[in-house]
Amino acid sequence: MSVKTDFLVIGSGIAGLSFALKAAQHGKVTIITKSNEDESNTKYAQGGIAAVLPDSSGDSREKHIQDTLICGAGLCNEKVVRIVVNESEARIAELVKWGAEFDKDKTGHYDLAREGGHSEHRVLHHKDITGLEIERKLLQQIHNHPNITIHTHLFAVDIITQHHLGAIVKRSTPGITCYGAYVLDTRTGKINTMLAKIIVMATGGAGHVYKTTTNPVIATGDGIAMAYRAMAKVNGMEFIQFHPTALYKPGENPSFLISEAVRGFGAVLRTTDDKEFMQNYDERGSLAPRDIVARAIDSEMKKRGDDFVWLDCRHLNIEKFKEHFLTIYAKCLSIGIDIAKECIPVAPAQHYLCGGIQVDENACSSIRNLYAVGECSSTGLHGANRLASNSLLEAVVFSHRAYLHASSMVTEISYREDIPDWSTVTSRQSAELVLITQSRKELQEIMSSYVGIFRSDMRLKRALERLRLLYLETEELYEQWELSPKLCELRNLINVAYLIVKAATARTENCGLHYNVDN
Repeated sequence: MSVKTDFLVIGSGIAGLSFALKAAQHGKVTIITKSNEDESNTKYAQGGIAAVLPDSSGDSREKHIQDTLICGAGLCNEKVVRIVVNESEARIAELVKWGAEFDKDKTGHYDLAREGGHSEHRVLHHKDITGLEIERKLLQQIHNHPNITIHTHLFAVDIITQHHLGAIVKRSTPGITCYGAYVLDTRTGKINTMLAKIIVMATGGAGHVYKTTTNPVIATGDGIAMAYRAMAKVNGMEFIQFHPTALYKPGENPSFLISEAVRGFGAVLRTTDDKEFMQNYDERGSLAPRDIVARAIDSEMKKRGDDFVWLDCRHLNIEKFKEHFLTIYAKCLSIGIDIAKECIPVAPAQHYLCGGIQVDENACSSIRNLYAVGECSSTGLHGANRLASNSLLEAVVFSHRAYLHASSMVTEISYREDIPDWSTVTSRQSAELVLITQSRKELQEIMSSYVGIFRSDMRLKRALERLRLLYLETEELYEQWELSPKLCELRNLINVAYLIVKAATARTENCGLHYNVDN
């Protein structure tokens, strides 16, 4: 069965939803998501969205630009940084128009937070559930729009290009074009063909490449893997941001995030013998950028043989803390930690992927009609390290730019009518889940052990050798077994892990989030 739509959006986070709301003025929009409609990295964004607004006292766009460039360790695209910061005010105004509420102080001005790497208070937030607030307001708008249809539990298996028409397509082939996607209905097991004039990849990150991550379980790099298999250009995959302060609670996955805004509020990092240590690594102390803080924590843990460090909030005004970070306070209390009297055990966990599908200033990938927005894209904004709370801003700015470009193109594009249905092999076997789950565990162990905060030439070489074996085994399963979300996710995770290792191997100098002890 094939379905036609003007705009196909794969993913339901802030980037995909904000694009859909605008594109719906120009045609039919279909959003597909492999889980529930509100399950995305956006939902779990605690800190907020960075922006310089007219009443931001003492701040300026230039300061925000320079903070972003400094954090990006010289690898940001400065033109893109200026675009994002300069367009931030308009995009914030849109979110407010759609109903998003950001906290204000008693004078009616926005209560702006400060996070690591920022020179000023410029982070808008809604308590410590900013992403959830934005997402639910966007979904309300989506449901009220007659031109938008959202389908849950549909898993995009692959995007459709000339390859599916029998053409030999290489990464250097000019004019690769996307015509839609093959989509697995996870409830029926059927694979349908979805044809579209414009395809927007908004599939989020790839946190579950690693054993410990703050990302929801859906973050398996699907969009990046699909685009790469279709010969799209991918960039910056070596730059994996580990959040310094995930709650240390063995067995809990995903890890619960202790927002960087807590350190902006005044919390201090200490070793387990109660000594501050960040001043030994950076003059900004606990408010240094994430790559520096994560490496410092990892170094202290290894030096002392500890599994965590302490985040000390005992000296803070606890009533005000609860007002700002009620979710974090409640989570700690639920596991027996009263932060007024006890420190919070924290350790780094994978948090954000700075690389992804390479796009231009209009979010166009190297494949015609295929756009990428949000965490699955590589825009040039983050460089070698993302500045805190720039990701939600990037998502709304680039989804807007994608909308402007795509809406000007959609009337010139025709559906490809000769797309074959998904080819199935009648002798496909039922999957043995143990083989999939064990391979996934092996993958995560490999990446966490060899391609984490610190890397080495030998670790990267070993990771590549192990991944090659997992790849061959999984491709064999993919050809023989009935397709399932778990099998497709494993395949995608292996693709993304390979891209991370190859990029890390190719980078011969330490920069931002990439640190090889042999460089």
